[in-house]
Amino acid sequence: MIPFNKPYCCGRELEYIKAVSQSMTMSGNGDFTKRCHAFFEERYGFKKCLLTTSGTDALEMCAMLCELNPGDEVIVPSYTFVSSAIAFLREGAKVVFADSGKDNPNVTVEAIEPLINEHTKVIVVVHYAGVACDMDGVMALAERHNLLVVEDAAHAIDAYYKGKPLGSIGHLGAFSFHETKNINCGEGGMLVVNDERFVRRSEIIWEKGTNRAEFYRGMVNKYGWCDIGSSFLPSELNAAFLWAQLEQMEDIQAKRIHIWETYDSILRGKVEEKGVRLPFIPSYATNNGHMYYLVCPSLDFRTQLMTRLKERGIQTTFHYLPLHSSEYYQERSDKERPLVNCDHYGDCLVRLPLYYELTDEEVRMVGEMVLLSCGA
Repeated sequence: MIPFNKPYCCGRELEYIKAVSQSMTMSGNGDFTKRCHAFFEERYGFKKCLLTTSGTDALEMCAMLCELNPGDEVIVPSYTFVSSAIAFLREGAKVVFADSGKDNPNVTVEAIEPLINEHTKVIVVVHYAGVACDMDGVMALAERHNLLVVEDAAHAIDAYYKGKPLGSIGHLGAFSFHETKNINCGEGGMLVVNDERFVRRSEIIWEKGTNRAEFYRGMVNKYGWCDIGSSFLPSELNAAFLWAQLEQMEDIQAKRIHIWETYDSILRGKVEEKGVRLPFIPSYATNNGHMYYLVCPSLDFRTQLMTRLKERGIQTTFHYLPLHSSEYYQERSDKERPLVNCDHYGDCLVRLPLYYELTDEEVRMVGEMVLLSCGA
C-alpha cells in the first residue's frame, strides 16, 4: 500500500528532543522556540511570530485579536477545514461563507465583494494547496471597507504571491505544522502578526492573558493578568522537533516540488479528455509542493477512481466537505445561497499521495494507475 501521507523525520529530531529533556526548560518559549521564531521573522519578514499548539490555535488567536462583537460578520471560504470558521464563531461572530473560484478552490474577490456590508469586520482567505489567493484584490477590498484580513496559510509555508511570502500580506496569518503539512512537528502551528497594532496583545493572549513575555525581556519587574488569553504556546519538545525540520526545509521543499512536477508531467495533457482537471496555479502564485489533486467530472467518477486506486494499493483522499452544507451550519443558517463551485470541489476533488519518502518509481506507478483508472 502506498499511503496518502507519511510524516517525515529529517534525522535530528530525537537529538534535539533529548537536548530539551536534559535542559531546564521543557514547557515552552525556550531556546528552540526562539530559534523557530527568528527563522520565520528573518527569512520571510514577518513582524512577529508566535508558535502555537496547532493551526487551529493560531486562528483562534487571530479571532481574539480581531476583537469581534455579537452581530459582527466574518467572511470565510466554505471550501476549507472547519478551524477556519470555528475560531471566529467562538468569538461570537457570524460566519458568512463565500464560494470558490472556477479555476481553483481558492475564494475569489468576486465572491467576497457582494457579501460585504456594514456588519462585516474580517475577511479570511485560505491559500488552498499552498496556492495564493488574489491578495492585491483582497487587500484593496479590505482597505476600501476598513476590514481586517486574516490569511489561513495552513498549506502555504514557503509559498509566494508576486514575490511576497504568504502569511505576510494580511494583518494576521496562521500556519499549521500538522503531520500532513510540508514542515511538521506532529501537531503545531504559528501565529503571524504583520500589523504593529496587534504585536503586544498577541504576546499577552499567547501567555494566558499575562505580560510574562515582557517580564522575561526585562521590560517590567513583575508580571500579572492583563487580558483574556489561553495556553497557546507549545512545549519546547514540539519546537525542537520543528527546528530539525526547518534546518532541512530547502531539501524537503525541493523533493516535494519534484514529486508534484513528476505527477504533472505524467498526467497533464492526458486526463483532460476524460473531463478531469488538474491543479491551476495563477501567474502571480508559486507552487510549494503541498498537494497534487485532481478535479473529477462527477462524484460517481471520483468514487470509482478512488476505489480502483485503492484496489491497486494506492490510498487517496477527498478534501473538503463544504462547511456551508455541514449539519452544524445547516441547523443555524437563516438563508440559503448557492455555492456552486465549492459544491463541485466537495464532490469531485481527490488528492494523490505526496510525501517526502515517495520514490520516483512509486510516483510513476501512481500516475500510471490514475491514467489506467481514468481510461486515459
